[in-house]
Amino acid sequence: MNKELFELGIKQRKSTLGDEYVEKNLQKADAFNLPFQEAMTEWCWGFGWGDDTIDAKTRSMMNLSMIAALGKMEEWELHLKGAINNGVSVEEIRSIIHVIAIYCGVPQGVECFRIARALLTEQGLLADNN
Repeated sequence: MNKELFELGIKQRKSTLGDEYVEKNLQKADAFNLPFQEAMTEWCWGFGWGDDTIDAKTRSMMNLSMIAALGKMEEWELHLKGAINNGVSVEEIRSIIHVIAIYCGVPQGVECFRIARALLTEQGLLADNN
């Protein structure tokens, strides 16, 4: 393991997903999945997110599109929270979902809007007005 990339990965991961979420996942790791947690933190978050060529906000916007295209909606919701932490606005989220609907299909856009509405309302960023 590259200790430097791992430490950078922890920093990036916590910055986007929150200290509590990251710590909880690392504490739950056991002999079976700990190597994956370490590798994912080092590679995805250290090597990928640690490269400051693309800022975190833009990276979050890209992730929302790619994860939606994969149909991994639990991950999409997690990264939507991260995108908000990285400064993506409600208006930008709406526009991202429009692009998702165009390129991934209207049903995927509907699912993204459903998840986004619930999360944005829960966080007080969207009025609960149907």
